[in-house]
Amino acid sequence: MLKSSIAALRPIAMVAGLAAGISAAAQAPSLAMLDRLEPGQWQLRFRDGSSTQQICVRNGRELIQLRHPDSKCSRYVVEDGQDEVTVQYTCRGPNYGRTSIRRETGSLAQVESQGIAGGLPFQFTAEARRTGNCR
Repeated sequence: MLKSSIAALRPIAMVAGLAAGISAAAQAPSLAMLDRLEPGQWQLRFRDGSSTQQICVRNGRELIQLRHPDSKCSRYVVEDGQDEVTVQYTCRGPNYGRTSIRRETGSLAQVESQGIAGGLPFQFTAEARRTGNCR
């Protein structure tokens, strides 16, 4: 009797496991907050007084790797909130970073990043503000 009861529960356990897997896949990090940042010309004002930087942003995801802009890097999403994301990434060689972006509006965000680029450490905090269309 006990064996038949266990055998009868197996299909239920399999369905529950499948449902949990589908639920986890549906909850995979989307970084949707970054998609709500407006494309265009953005100015980065660094808190340490460094020169401002102008960048053309096609989508907010480009703000993740400001010190590794053209690198193909693997990413791990640490936080995926409605108004803030944190992403840790690793590139080829000794190049990696961790960036937090907090959205204030569609055209204003706060960026904090640190890591290693070209074998040297970096760390910055900046205000990113959309200034117009890309030139």
